[in-house]
Amino acid sequence: MGGGKQKICVAGGGSWGTALAHLACQNGHEVTLYLRDKNVCAAINESHENVHYLPGLPLHPSLTASTDPGVLRAPIVVLAVPCQQQRSFVTTNKNAFCRGVVLVNAAKGIEDASGLTASQFLPALLAELAPVYTVLSGPSFAKEVLEGQPTAVVIASDNASQAACIQHLLSSASFRCYTSTDVLGVEIGGAVKNVIAIAAGLCDGLDIGTNGRAALLTRGLAEITRLGVALGAKAATFMGLSGLGDLVLTATGNLSRNRTLGLALGQGKSLEEATREIGMVTEGVKTAFAVSKLARRLGVSVPITSAVCAILDGTLTAREASIQLMSRSLGQE
Repeated sequence: MGGGKQKICVAGGGSWGTALAHLACQNGHEVTLYLRDKNVCAAINESHENVHYLPGLPLHPSLTASTDPGVLRAPIVVLAVPCQQQRSFVTTNKNAFCRGVVLVNAAKGIEDASGLTASQFLPALLAELAPVYTVLSGPSFAKEVLEGQPTAVVIASDNASQAACIQHLLSSASFRCYTSTDVLGVEIGGAVKNVIAIAAGLCDGLDIGTNGRAALLTRGLAEITRLGVALGAKAATFMGLSGLGDLVLTATGNLSRNRTLGLALGQGKSLEEATREIGMVTEGVKTAFAVSKLARRLGVSVPITSAVCAILDGTLTAREASIQLMSRSLGQE
């Protein structure tokens, strides 16, 4: 993949996929947004707006949307499909991808059924096409990216030169990309912070206070790091954009779906009510159970994740889970 104008397909017409497609268009690339909803597709092509996910925010006029899977044959495909749907999406559209396709995974999560991150299963699904896998993660609300607010993310790949190519392809005056070779660390940070963000929202919903929230975020980061290191990631990665950076944003920002879910649960709403009100995928729910199973297999302690799972499945109330966390055996930091 050389420099200059590139042909890109962004798969997934949600808020994040739309924002990344808009960004790539601003950088002068030929971009097609692939999505399933014909009405959203028509609105993007006719009025240059994603009225469902990002109403009132104009999209770059050169951005086109399509429901034709043939557009996936682009040499660069940004996967903004939710983590739990990625296996089925890639399997269904396997014949649409070109050989040597550069996959830029922009979704965050751990597959519930397998306990795997995307890098551990997506390349294998397309092995005969020799894909190049990269992952984009970091503190980045789609709305702020679309508005041109300053944002920094990390692009990780085992292939450092490909990570640098994607870095230059997406970077702009308002969107700064760094690179990393710790793919698994970047994926784990981006996934597990969603679980901790639900817990942070629960703290706010219970009106526990800022001391409690600070303690939760600090111990949550320790939990993320323990799990990542046990899987072979680098501890330093979790102090970067995909770890600490994304955790701070998602656990404190009002645009965070995971924090909003936790807030609603803490205020006494049911999971069904909270999910319905948000109206978009909240990755932290499925990820919480995936992390819990993965941690048990690895023998890693994840008390905050366990508490979130107990609240989500109705085993404990939010207040009971809070008391249980504070009553655990004392130990070293």
